[in-house]
Amino acid sequence: MKIQVLEFSGEGMNRVYENEKWMVGVKNWKPANDITGIDCVERHNQTDELFVLLSGTCVLVYANEVNGGLEFDAVKMEPFKVYNIPRSLWHNTVTTRDVKLILIEDSSTGMANSDVLNLTKKQIEKVQSLAKQYLG
Repeated sequence: MKIQVLEFSGEGMNRVYENEKWMVGVKNWKPANDITGIDCVERHNQTDELFVLLSGTCVLVYANEVNGGLEFDAVKMEPFKVYNIPRSLWHNTVTTRDVKLILIEDSSTGMANSDVLNLTKKQIEKVQSLAKQYLG
């Protein structure tokens, strides 16, 4: 038996390790997570998701459903801290090109138990405005 060394340096996210209970992924920049490309939020209906920022800049944007609409907010991630996205919370990441994140979630998390919501032009502008506060 040997120790496995796993990595991912491509664009976007890749599950680098998975077993029957949990998954570890590496998430890098991709156009859809750039401040100019952000156009949706997602939620996982049965599981939490954890993020850890290793390098670069990442703003976690999130939204709560309030009075039939979405109320957006954002958190600028700090390196090496663990950020828990509770199940059913709408969220996405806005990142710089040099970002490297670790994400950890239940291995059963996928599109069968998640939702993606395409944002309106006004919602995209709100998300971009929140992210700009942290991205400069």
